[in-house]
Amino acid sequence: MTELGVNIDHIATIRQARMTFEPDPIALAFLAEMNGADQITVHLREDRRHIQDRDLRILRNTVQTRLNLEMAPTAEMVAIAKSVHPDSVTLVPEKRKELTTEGGLNLNIKNLEHIIKELKEANIIVSLFIAPDIGTIKQSKKLGSDTVEIHTGYFANAKTDIERQRELERIRNAVKNIKNLKMRAAAGHGITYYNVHFLTNIGIEEFNIGHSIIARAVVVGFAQAVRDMKKLINMHYQ
Repeated sequence: MTELGVNIDHIATIRQARMTFEPDPIALAFLAEMNGADQITVHLREDRRHIQDRDLRILRNTVQTRLNLEMAPTAEMVAIAKSVHPDSVTLVPEKRKELTTEGGLNLNIKNLEHIIKELKEANIIVSLFIAPDIGTIKQSKKLGSDTVEIHTGYFANAKTDIERQRELERIRNAVKNIKNLKMRAAAGHGITYYNVHFLTNIGIEEFNIGHSIIARAVVVGFAQAVRDMKKLINMHYQ
């Protein structure tokens, strides 16, 4: 079965808009797990715009499935990861002014191999968030990554069927190469209830989805939104 990681950042975004205590991402993480989530994903950003350090610490003590920490490859975040010890870390690019993560991680940044080694020595699974590029996938393997999470933003933003099919083919080839290199294939960014069906039968083992689930929850409730997405990503098993 394909696994679903529910990203709860935007629960915290709503809370931080009023600098109050609700909605509580901790409670929603529990609800996500109760309704089929296989993993809880949070992005602790440098500017702490949504998830806070306290959230991460409490989630480590309450998440019953797996806790995946998205983070920039910086000394500060490595220290936090080693202290909190999530089940996995996904290294992502980060810019202060961006609305959400833009593009895949540059694998040529200084000390990346050392950062990956340091995290793995702490028994933390390491994933790299990258574009569906074959050369970048091979470099991920050389750097020691356990998982590759494919950035699906270009696919999600395709304006025509031709563009979508081109991006889908890139993703399909990327998944094939990831598996040939004995890494786990994940995907995330811009995946919705309306486009996920294109991606569900090409070998992706894990989807990390946030905004679309939170948006649907406004209409149908959070529990139902999680159940609906879990059902969609596993339609080809039914």
